[in-house]
Amino acid sequence: MTAIITVANQKGGVGKTTTAINLAAAIANKGRRTLLIDLDPQANSTIAFFNMGEVTASMFDVLGDAHLPMAEVIKPTKDPMLNVGSGRLALAKLETVLAGQFDAPYRLKDALAPVLKDYDYVIVDTPPSLGILTVNALVASTHLLVPIQAAYFAIEGTDDLLETYERIRARPNPQLKMLGVVITLYDKRTNISKDTHGQIRAVFGEVLFKTKIGKNVRLEESPAYKETILTFAPKSPGAVEYKKLAAEVLHRVEESRVARHAEDAA
Repeated sequence: MTAIITVANQKGGVGKTTTAINLAAAIANKGRRTLLIDLDPQANSTIAFFNMGEVTASMFDVLGDAHLPMAEVIKPTKDPMLNVGSGRLALAKLETVLAGQFDAPYRLKDALAPVLKDYDYVIVDTPPSLGILTVNALVASTHLLVPIQAAYFAIEGTDDLLETYERIRARPNPQLKMLGVVITLYDKRTNISKDTHGQIRAVFGEVLFKTKIGKNVRLEESPAYKETILTFAPKSPGAVEYKKLAAEVLHRVEESRVARHAEDAA
């Protein structure tokens, strides 16, 4: 079964898109056929790979009333194991377009169904909000991954995300699992990062990934060159950390599959 992982946090500036891009690349690097879907109207996950002039159709055309087939917005990257479902600024209008539509929360799930056989993993980048785009991602997904910045007030606001997660699990998607929380923008030189790490661990416990993503100039530079950190600076701390995170993600997904099979058998 294809693992569909939504990367979400309604708080901006937490390294969400950086995590979506480089986690997708690291999973692809481990030989898994991977699709990165850009649902953020800022389209940074798309810009990291393509010039916007190359993007003629986007996820807006898939999820909106045009009902464009998912396959028509998927673009290959330099990595043969990684494709991207392109985003555009037009996604900002989707909330209005889908208002009152009975199937609004299910558009992504329905659109993905025909292409899932082509992928082992789907990573969904979402906007910093809990609107219809993030809800679509959660309804379609098997797992949720939450990046949290190692900074003051880091945990503030996660209550709303976790409440949304539980509501999605209660009705439209009871199969959705919490994959984990990853600390981003960690600076081991500062006391605030160390203190925040302790607070996040106290709140989330075993859900917290062991891997921490540190502040890294190379991570900020790589999108400007249309590369992920794995090809732009393969020996940098950022590349090493995202490879470690990918290994943890693959392990946890496999564990959840084993647990689900055991539940089904019981």
